Amino acid sequence: MKKFLVISGPNLNLLGTRKTSIYKESSLEDIHIKLQKKAAELGVGIDCEQYNSEGDIIDRMQQVPNQYAGVVLNAGALAHYSYAIRSAIGTMLVPCVEVFMSNVFAREEFRHKSVIADVCVGTIAGFGANSYVLALEALANLAGV
Repeated sequence: MKKFLVISGPNLNLLGTRKTSIYKESSLEDIHIKLQKKAAELGVGIDCEQYNSEGDIIDRMQQVPNQYAGVVLNAGALAHYSYAIRSAIGTMLVPCVEVFMSNVFAREEFRHKSVIADVCVGTIAGFGANSYVLALEALANLAGV
């Protein structure tokens, strides 16, 4: 069975209480439940994790080879400036889909550029909690599931 890793970055543990006008009221736990259901429908395995520290995300990504067929990554604000995470994506040797819950192009200008986008196989943005589900479906499709 193919298995995928979902990593959510800094402050995403606050979903449901943080900026609900942008991120709605879905908690990260709600998103993980949706992902588990979709994974079961697709016949794949999934692990969902959240880290507030850039170093913890990098450490986890270094463990990905030979464990997962792909990664869904919502790096949050780190997507806009973390060249260290960019390098870590390149070392995983599996596809990575970048996720943003909000439409970053409709927000502040600094959010319009992602330094990790071009090392990911794709970016999904603007569909709220469903951005994660769409990313999982894309990875499963790439893996031939």
